[in-house]
Amino acid sequence: MGNAASVELESARVVRLLRESILSGQRRSGDRLIERDIADELAVSRLPVREAIRQLLSEGLLTARPRSWAVVRRFTEDDVRDIAQVRDVLEVLVFELAAVRHDSEGLAKVEAALKREFAAAGMGDAAAAHTAGAEFHLVMAELAENATVNEILGMMRGRLLLLFREHDDLVGMAEDHARIFESFAARDTATLRLRVQRHLRAGTENALRKLAEYNAETAAIREQAAAERGVAERVDAESIPASEQIPVAGE
Repeated sequence: MGNAASVELESARVVRLLRESILSGQRRSGDRLIERDIADELAVSRLPVREAIRQLLSEGLLTARPRSWAVVRRFTEDDVRDIAQVRDVLEVLVFELAAVRHDSEGLAKVEAALKREFAAAGMGDAAAAHTAGAEFHLVMAELAENATVNEILGMMRGRLLLLFREHDDLVGMAEDHARIFESFAARDTATLRLRVQRHLRAGTENALRKLAEYNAETAAIREQAAAERGVAERVDAESIPASEQIPVAGE
């Protein structure tokens, strides 16, 4: 019993550390997470690492690979568009429900997240700004008080947090949230709906732009590597004495 509880607590710590390393950008899209290496890095056994990887797979932060490793999720254009379609329905509903149902305590929680986002954005602290921006959305989901919608959004939480990480206009994002907060606080659901839709679509366009930049950069790196390999192979071939070269048929 004690051992099982210990493993559970250890896996929770490993989940937290790995999640933070992914969302902070320390581990990038496509990076491999290998049980043995992580266990050595965090000075734990492989069992809590295995449990942590399973948890992060269920959150959508990782993609499974054969045997005992996984990779940090890499979005495709289809992934971004699919998520956008779901968010355009569910999150708009969440914000409208939250606007109707919030009380003074809930209002204060959203405002506090917004203030933290502005403070972090002003200092250029991207990780803190992204965390506060995500909290702004998560508190709205809590205030909506719809268990079914929150269950669905919970399944998407990891993917949503990874998308938040791609925002580079920190102040612009905070200002967008401030406009949404204004309509939310006034319970102006008609204006709120339009502002949330515009906010989500801007986020989708940003994610697609960042994905295109990443793909172009990756293609350039691969092209450069291929060119360097070609030069190395030619140099190696030219360094072989003519007497040792294998003659080509017909010569």
